[in-house]
Amino acid sequence: MDCVREQQRSAPQRRTALGAKVRDGRPLVTTILMSVTIAAFVLQKVVGSFTQEMWFAPILAAHEPYRFLTSAFVHAPNNILHLGFNMYALWIIGPFLEAMLGRVRFLALYILSALGGSAAVLLLTNSPQDFITPVLGASGAIFGMFAAVLIVMRRIGREATQIFVVIALNVVIGVIVPGISWQGHFGGLVVGAILGGIFAWAPPAKWKSISILGTSVTLALIALISIWKMGQLGLL
Repeated sequence: MDCVREQQRSAPQRRTALGAKVRDGRPLVTTILMSVTIAAFVLQKVVGSFTQEMWFAPILAAHEPYRFLTSAFVHAPNNILHLGFNMYALWIIGPFLEAMLGRVRFLALYILSALGGSAAVLLLTNSPQDFITPVLGASGAIFGMFAAVLIVMRRIGREATQIFVVIALNVVIGVIVPGISWQGHFGGLVVGAILGGIFAWAPPAKWKSISILGTSVTLALIALISIWKMGQLGLL
């Protein structure tokens, strides 16, 4: 047994084209994200005030900054399709991205895309109504995945036309259909494109250090832009 373990340790670790460890079994991060989101939806139905405690609105950004992220885990409580569409997209795209990028980079992509969506809602606030309108849902994170999967597929030489069409259709729907936060979609898309580009095109010899640096800089930019906008709105 000791010889077997030693042989396993000395064997070269299989990795994807983007440097992630090749893992067997279920996509752990995707499963956890879906489970947390579905559990949050149950709480929304059971605890009447839970939705209001988690959603994001620019007026709440400075004093309750946790909402930048928690808003991505709650959905319209009376619209199961809102939750269903986002979870379907996560289940379809998430396992591929998690396998190609690895668990840590995939989680960073999802979380920062969600933060970027909320930050864009804040940044693009330009009316009193925008200032107090709540937004919620994982769409910012999902659009971040859309952008990243497009870049990753192009990077590894796979056909990405269908993904591009899906992104374009969702962007159009977000702009023309009332009640949808196109700002959140836009913010998630931008952050997903940035991180997707960093993760996909980092030189193989430096992919880990560049990924850490790129993620840190992107997070810092989201924070700085949000703080600047809050100052402009007089929230600080």
